[in-house]
Amino acid sequence: MGRAAPNWTKLFGVATEQAGYFTTAQAAEAGYSSQLLHKYLANGRVARVRRGVYRVVHFPATEEEDLVVPWLWSGREGVFSHETALARHDLSDALPSRVHLIVPPNWRSRRVRVPAGVELHYWALSADDVMWSGSVPVTSPARTVNDCAVAFLQPDLVRQALEQGLARGLFPEADVEPAIRWLDSLAEELT
Repeated sequence: MGRAAPNWTKLFGVATEQAGYFTTAQAAEAGYSSQLLHKYLANGRVARVRRGVYRVVHFPATEEEDLVVPWLWSGREGVFSHETALARHDLSDALPSRVHLIVPPNWRSRRVRVPAGVELHYWALSADDVMWSGSVPVTSPARTVNDCAVAFLQPDLVRQALEQGLARGLFPEADVEPAIRWLDSLAEELT
């Protein structure tokens, strides 16, 4: 059985769903050998962003571009969380200094070079814990607020996210009980 003919439309379609980015494996699925991909690099049609991740050069910039690359690095297994998800949900004034990415627990045993500026968390997430924000998966608003409380994020940011999420109807109070209990325990310590 022969190799599929290169299909730029298919590859561009994949890249379109991922803010202009694609992986070597996705290129191969569209019929692009490593040699042909190298030719596209040389003629400036695509650019290598990191090992195994490429970008269609003339694709318009998007606001989630900085997240797509670490997500593709994770083999599309990662889910953005903590302050990164707060920012995606527009909850609180959090300005994440790192990209927070939850990966499956079996990643603990992997020997990987984590990209600079990315912090991994190892958890199994349920389908209810994950939603899409543009081209990338993020933890749900309730999961995000609870994760931030468990990670001891600045209490004022957790409180702000909690209040904004409740006011916008993003979650019921019962779904964020862990965050509420944490904030209450801090208030008790101060009295």
